Amino acid sequence: MVQPTPAATLENLSRLASKPGVQSTLILSKSDGSIIRSTGLLASSTSSSSSSQDPPVGNETRQNGSGEGADATRGGPEYSGDGNIEAKGNTAEEVARMVFAFVAGAKAFTEGMDKSDEVRLLRLRTRRNEIVIFPDPRFLLVVIHDTPLA
Repeated sequence: MVQPTPAATLENLSRLASKPGVQSTLILSKSDGSIIRSTGLLASSTSSSSSSQDPPVGNETRQNGSGEGADATRGGPEYSGDGNIEAKGNTAEEVARMVFAFVAGAKAFTEGMDKSDEVRLLRLRTRRNEIVIFPDPRFLLVVIHDTPLA
């Protein structure tokens, strides 16, 4: 199987992020769940208790935890009344931890069913959000978008 290049991975994520209703995108390290890139509403969240291994995230796209693009004047997101993930106060770091745990659980479940199988796509739909996770050989691509009204 041909492994996708980082450029192809970014192209796929950009294509998904351009869809209507997308709130945030994350690229996480598959090995430890650290944030490599974050865009959208989650990227504007700041954490008052971020650990040394979780890079801070500014309001614009950040790569590899660099300080460029940080907006130190913004605090946590204000409640907008629409009930989305950001309105509940979750930061990119918190969502990254939850996604990493969710993927680890799905991987354990899949291997329990058939050791030769692997997770290719995870989709979690709630009343307010849909989280789509694409495991890549090196990354976890995460798209968070509004749940369309039925």
